[in-house]
Amino acid sequence: MSQQQAPTIKMTTKSGSSNLPELLSQIKGPEDVKALPEEKLPELCEEIRHTLIHSLSRTGGHLGPNLGVVELTVAMHRVFETPEDKFLFDVSHQGYVHKMLTGRADTIHTIRTPGGLNGFLLRTESEHDCYGAGHAGTAFSAALGMASARDLKGGDNHVVAVAGDAAFTCGATLEAMNNVADTTDRLIVVLNDNEWSIDRNVGALAKYFNALQTHPTYASVREKASEFVGKIGGETVRKFAHKVERNAKNLLLPNVIFEKFGLHYYGPIDGHDLPLLISTFEHLKTKNEPVILHIITEKGRGYEPALANPGKFHGLGTYKIEDGSTAAGSTPTYSEIFGRTVTDFAKKDPAITAITAAMPGGTKLEVFKKELPERYFDVGIAEEHGALFACGHATQGLKPFFAVYSTFMQRAIDMIMHDMALQNLPVRLCMDRAGLSGDDGPTHHGLFDIAYLRGIPGIIHMQPKDEDEFVDMLWTMANYEEGPSAIRYPRGAGIGATPKEQPALLEIGKGEVLQDGDDIAIISLGHMYAVALETKEQLEALGHSVALINPRFIKPLDAELIRSYAEKCKVVVTMEDHVLSNGFGASVIELLSDSSIKTPVERIGWPDEFIDHGKEDQLRQQHGMTAENAVQLASRHL
Repeated sequence: MSQQQAPTIKMTTKSGSSNLPELLSQIKGPEDVKALPEEKLPELCEEIRHTLIHSLSRTGGHLGPNLGVVELTVAMHRVFETPEDKFLFDVSHQGYVHKMLTGRADTIHTIRTPGGLNGFLLRTESEHDCYGAGHAGTAFSAALGMASARDLKGGDNHVVAVAGDAAFTCGATLEAMNNVADTTDRLIVVLNDNEWSIDRNVGALAKYFNALQTHPTYASVREKASEFVGKIGGETVRKFAHKVERNAKNLLLPNVIFEKFGLHYYGPIDGHDLPLLISTFEHLKTKNEPVILHIITEKGRGYEPALANPGKFHGLGTYKIEDGSTAAGSTPTYSEIFGRTVTDFAKKDPAITAITAAMPGGTKLEVFKKELPERYFDVGIAEEHGALFACGHATQGLKPFFAVYSTFMQRAIDMIMHDMALQNLPVRLCMDRAGLSGDDGPTHHGLFDIAYLRGIPGIIHMQPKDEDEFVDMLWTMANYEEGPSAIRYPRGAGIGATPKEQPALLEIGKGEVLQDGDDIAIISLGHMYAVALETKEQLEALGHSVALINPRFIKPLDAELIRSYAEKCKVVVTMEDHVLSNGFGASVIELLSDSSIKTPVERIGWPDEFIDHGKEDQLRQQHGMTAENAVQLASRHL
C-alpha cells in the first residue's frame, strides 16, 4: 500500500472556531474540494488526519474508521456532486471526513458534544447527508431504494453506497444484493475492506475478501494492469487492462460472488491511492450497470496507536495524542463484570456458551474468547442469526448467553418472539448499553427494550440496582431453564457494590423492599437507584414517610408487593432509564388499573421522542430525570 510523505501542517486561526490547517480552512463545501489543484489533494488529506487526531483527542469519537476513509471521501467529493448525487455511509460512523468536506470542518471540534455535530450522519444536520444511519447493513438497501426512485422519476444523478466488508454479513445487505440486478442499471457500491468492523471480522465472507486481497498472482496482474494504464492512458487501453484483470480473476476465482448477483466487480485497489481512486470513480460514472468497487484500506491510517489497536480506536473517549492512552476507570464497568462473571460460571458449567454479534470488545466477552474459545461464538454483524443460533444451542441442552447492545437486540425481535418465546427456549439475552448512551445519540440509546420485550409471553426480564445484584441475576439466568430470560444493564460503571463470593439465586418475579413507608412509594428500576435515594432524602426532609422498592423484575412484576404499597400510600412514583411509552411505569399503571386501585402514579423516564446526543447529566436535567422533578411530581398528591 502506498505511503506518502506527510507535509508540514500549517495552521490558521479562524475567529469563532477551532484552529484549522491552511487548506482545510478554505473548504466550505464540495466545490472547494474540486477547485483545489490536484497536487494539493495529498496535503489536504494529511490536514484532515491531523485535525481528526487532535479534535477527537478532546471529544472522543470514531477515530480509526475515519482515518481509514480520508482519501476515499476526498475522491468521492472530487468526482461527484452532492447533494444532487447521493452518498450513503453504512453505519455512518466513518462520516466525519464527509462532514468536514461539506461545510462542517470548523465545527468538527464539537462532534458528540452537547449542541455540536452528531457522531453519525443526520438528514437534519446537512443537505449533504441524504441518509441517517447508526446500525450496520442499511446502506446497500437504502441506496438501492434511492436508485430505484431516481429511475422512476427520470433522474440522472449518481447513488454511491460505502459499506465495510463486515456489513456484507448482515442479512439486509445480502437481501439487497440479491435484488439489485432486477431493480436498477446504475448504482455504485464501494466495499471498504479493512479486515475490521469493530473487532476483527469473522466468517466465510471475511476469508473470501482476504483471499481476493492476498492472492499473489491476482495481485501481480492487478498491479501490472494499473501500471500499464498509468503509463499509456486512454479508454481503449483501460478497457483492455480491465479485461486482462477480469480474466485473471475469473481464472483464479471462478465463483466471484458479486458478479453472480449482477454486480460488475472492480478491484481490489489501494484505497489510499488518491489518483487511482479519482480515475476509477470517473470511469464508474460512465457505467450503465450496478458496480461494486473493492478497495483496501487501513483502519487508523496515519496514527500509529490506532493502527496498533483498531478495536480500541474504533470508538473511544478522550485520549492522549502522544501515545493514544486513555484513563482507566477506578470501578469495573457492568460490561467488564459481565464478561468476567459469565466466563467464571462457564468454567464450572460446561453447558454455558457465549455468543456475540461482532462485539467481543464492547460486551467484554473477549475474556471468554481467550479462556474458553471452544464455547465462544462471534456470528458477525448478524443479530438475527445470532438469536437463532442461540435457539439451536438451547434445543440441545446448552445454556447460551447472547450479549448484544440493547439498541442492536431490537433487530432480532422476530426471533425472540417466534423462536425463543414461542418454543420456551432458555436463551439468555444480555442487553448491554440499556438506557442512555450519551455521546452516541439516538441511534445508540438503549431506551426501548422494555417496550419491545414486555408484550412477549413467557419471557423473564430484569434489571439490577447495583453490581452485586447484577451477578445474582446472571446466576439466576444461568439456572433458569423454563424459557427465555433477559437482563438490561447500563453503559459504564455502577455504584461500586462488590459482588458476593457466592451469588444468590433470586426468586423469579419477586422485588425487594429497601425501606418501608406510608406516604410515598418509590419504585426505582435498576441504576435509577441513586436518583431514588436522593428523592427519598428530599421527601423525608419535608416530613414525609417514604417507601423505597427495588422491583428487580420488569416481567413478571411483583404484583402483590406493588399492590400492597399502592393501597397504603398516597402516591406511587416509578423511575426507569427507558422511554415512558410502554415502559416499566406503564406496566405498573396497567397493574393498578386492572386491580381497581386508584392511587395516582407519577413516572420518571424519557419522553416519547428520540433523545439527542449529549452529556448524560445534562440530558437528565433537560428531561426531568432528576430527584427535584420527582419530588415536585409526588408533592402534588400530598
